[in-house]
Amino acid sequence: MNVAADFLVIGSGIAGLRAALSLADAGHVVILTKADPRESNTGYAQGGIAAAVGPDDSAELHARDTIAAGDGLCVPPAVDVLVREGPRYVHELIDWGAAFDRDAHGAPALGREAAHSVRRVLHARDATGREISRVLWARVSADRRIRVIDAAFATRLLMNAGRCTGARFRSSTDQGMVAADKTLLATGGGGQIFRETSNPAIATGDGIAIAALAGARVADLEFVQFHPTVMKVEGAPRFLLSEALRGEGARLINQSGEAFMDRYEAAGDLASRDLVSRAMVREVERTGAPVYLSMAHLDAEFVRRRFPTITQACASAGLDLARDPVPVSPAAHYVMGGVETDLDGRTSIPGLFAAGEVACTGVHGANRLASNSLLEGLVFGARSAAAMRAAAREVVLAATTVTAAVLSGNAREAVPSVDEVRDLMWRQVGVVRSRPGLEIAVAQLKRWAGAVSAWPEAVGEDPERRRVTSIVTSGFLIARAALRREESRGAHFRTDFPTHDDLHWKMRTADRLHVD
Repeated sequence: MNVAADFLVIGSGIAGLRAALSLADAGHVVILTKADPRESNTGYAQGGIAAAVGPDDSAELHARDTIAAGDGLCVPPAVDVLVREGPRYVHELIDWGAAFDRDAHGAPALGREAAHSVRRVLHARDATGREISRVLWARVSADRRIRVIDAAFATRLLMNAGRCTGARFRSSTDQGMVAADKTLLATGGGGQIFRETSNPAIATGDGIAIAALAGARVADLEFVQFHPTVMKVEGAPRFLLSEALRGEGARLINQSGEAFMDRYEAAGDLASRDLVSRAMVREVERTGAPVYLSMAHLDAEFVRRRFPTITQACASAGLDLARDPVPVSPAAHYVMGGVETDLDGRTSIPGLFAAGEVACTGVHGANRLASNSLLEGLVFGARSAAAMRAAAREVVLAATTVTAAVLSGNAREAVPSVDEVRDLMWRQVGVVRSRPGLEIAVAQLKRWAGAVSAWPEAVGEDPERRRVTSIVTSGFLIARAALRREESRGAHFRTDFPTHDDLHWKMRTADRLHVD
C-alpha cells in the first residue's frame, strides 16, 4: 500500500496527536502507529502534567526547578518555551474535556513531586496520561482529514537528495510507503533498550534509530533517566509506582523498616530521580537486601482513593499498597537525549521534524524534572506542527560538539537476540557506569550494529528484525555517548569520574552516524 500525504506523523502519543490536530486544516495528515492506536508511553504516564497554573506558582519558578533538575545542561530558551507556553496548552486540554482532579473549590487539584518547589502537577487520579490520550484521540478520531494506519511499523525514512520525503512501513498484513512533504517523528522513548524498564513493549528507540541511520544528528543520549520506584515482584510484570506516591508522603524503607533516604540526600524521599536511584543502589549494597516503598503510615482510604490504578496493580501482585511494603528498584524510564532539534522541531535533515521523547531540544538537560514530559509533548508537538505548516527554512541547531559514529557492515557477525542486547545495556550502561563496562558495551554493540546494517533491505524490514535494529542502534549510540562523557552529571553517573567537570564537560554533545 502506497499513500501520499502532505504531512506524515509517525507515532500516536501526546506529541504526535497534538501535532496532527494542528496540521489537519493545512493538508492531508497520515498517522502511522506501531501497535494499537492508543498504546504509547503517554498512556502509561501516571503522575501528571506539570504546569505553572497554581496561585503560588509562576513560569519563572517552574523554569528554576527545571533548570536545577537539569544539572547545568538545560537549554534556557527551550525551558522558557516549555514553562511559558505550557499553561495555555493545559487549559486547552481542560476546554477539550480533560477530567483532571479538582479540589474542594473546583480548581485543578495540584500534586507535589520530587524536585518541584510547589504543588504544580495536574492529575487524573493516577492515570493522567490515559485521560489525556482519551481526549486527544476523541478529537483525532472525529477529524476525517486525519488518516490513521495502525499496527504499522515505520522501517526507514525515505530520502531524496538529502531531504526526508516520508517513510516506508510494514504491518502484519501489508507493507508500503507514505510519501509526504513533511514528516514528524513522535515515536516516544526507548526504555526497552534496557532489561529493566517501566516502559511498554513498543518503546524500543525506533525513532532515534531510523533518524540516525538516515544521517540525522542525535544529542545527549548518555542521559537516560532511571525511575527509582518500579515494583519488582518475582513472577509479576514490572510496574511503575508514580513519583506522586512520594509526593503524597510515601517513604523508601529498607528490610528493617528504616527510612533511609535522609542518610544519602538532604531532600530525602523528594530528591531528584537520579539521586534517589543511586541512593537505593547504595542502600542495597550496604544491607545486601531489597528496598521497599511504604505508605503504611498514611490514611489507607486516602491512598486507595488517590491511587486506584496502582492499588490494583499491587493487588494483582498480592500486595496492599496502603498497608504492605512494596519491593522496588530503579528501571529505565525516560531518554533525555534523542534526535536533535531546534525549538520548532526541525532536525538536521530538511523535511524531518521530531517532538516529544524522541526529540532533544535540550529542555531537560541532564535530568528531566518529574511530570515535564507530557507538557513537553503538548508544547513541542504544537510548535512542530506550526513549523511544518510554514514555508521551509534553513535548519539552525544549537551549538553542540558533533562527532562521527562510523559503522561498518559485517554480514558474518552473529546477530544477537533482543534479550542479549537488553541484558548488556542493563549490566554495563545502567544506573552506575564505569569505563571497563562501557568499553565492553560499545565494542559489542558496534559489532552487532554492523551486522544488522548489513542485512538486505527485504530482510531488514521484517518487524522483528527492525526491533533488533532499533535496540542495537540506539543502544550503541547511548553507550558511545556515556563512554565519551568523562564526568558524572544528572542521570549519567560514572564511578571512575564521580564528580562534575564543568571545565571540560559543561556542554552538550551530538553524534552523526555513518554506515559504510
